[in-house]
Amino acid sequence: MKAGIIHHSITYGVVNLTGETVEKGELHTETDQMNEAFIIQFIDRLIDNHPQIRAVGIGVPGAVHQGIINVSDIPNLVHVPLADSIRERHGVEVIVENDMNLTVYGLYQKQEYENEKSIIVATFIEGSLPGAGIMIDGHIHRGNTQFAGEIAFLPFGLSHDEQFRLLHNRNTFHSIAARAVSSLIAVLNPETLALTGTLVQPEDVEIIRNECLKYIPEMHMPQMRLLNDPDENYMFGLISLTLESLSYSLQLVEKRR
Repeated sequence: MKAGIIHHSITYGVVNLTGETVEKGELHTETDQMNEAFIIQFIDRLIDNHPQIRAVGIGVPGAVHQGIINVSDIPNLVHVPLADSIRERHGVEVIVENDMNLTVYGLYQKQEYENEKSIIVATFIEGSLPGAGIMIDGHIHRGNTQFAGEIAFLPFGLSHDEQFRLLHNRNTFHSIAARAVSSLIAVLNPETLALTGTLVQPEDVEIIRNECLKYIPEMHMPQMRLLNDPDENYMFGLISLTLESLSYSLQLVEKRR
C-alpha cells in the first residue's frame, strides 16, 4: 500500500516582466489543509503585498484540464475550479499547469535549441507514482484532455499499489522504470530523455538505459541523462509560461481593437 503523504509544500516566486525575482519562499502545510481556501488566501496576501501582479501561474502534481485538476496527489484540489476562482477574485491572468510539463518546458527553454526538438523528463519521486513532461517539436504535449505523461496509467498489468511497491524496492525499481521509459521512447522517439526524482540515483541512468535496450534498438535510443536541478527548471518553466500568458492576453486585446 502507498505510504501516506504527511505534508504538502508551496514554492513561490514573484517576478517582474523581465523575469527578475522580487520575492520568493516556501510554505509547508498538513495534507488536509492544502485546499482551495488555503491557496486563495495565500495569493490574496501576495497580491496585497504586490498589487501590480497581473498574472498568476500555478503548478500542480497531476493532470489539469481547462484549468481544473482531475488527477492529483492533493485530493482537496481535484475538481476545484481554481483558475476561475482566482481570475474572478482578482481580475488577473491565471494558468494552472502540470508540474512535469513545467519542468520539461523549463529545461527546453534553458537549452536554447536552434531547431525544434522533442524531449521528455520522467520523474520517479519517493511517495508518489511516476509522471512525465513531454515536448514534441518544441511544444508542450498535453494531449486531448491534458492527460499525456501520466505514465503510472500504462498497462503494466499491475495495480497502482503494486506498481508503487515495486518502484520503491531497489531490486525491482530499474525494470519497472525502464518499462515506462521504453514506452515513452517507442511512442515519442525523443532526442533527449532526462530522469529525475528522489528514487533515481546517478548510477541508475546507465542501468535503466541498458534495461531499455532490451526493448529499444540502440539507434533509436535518446540521449539519456540525470536532471539534477528539477526544481530550478520547474520554476523557470512556470515563470516563462506565466509571462507568456500575459503576453498572449495583451495580443488578444490588440486584435480586438
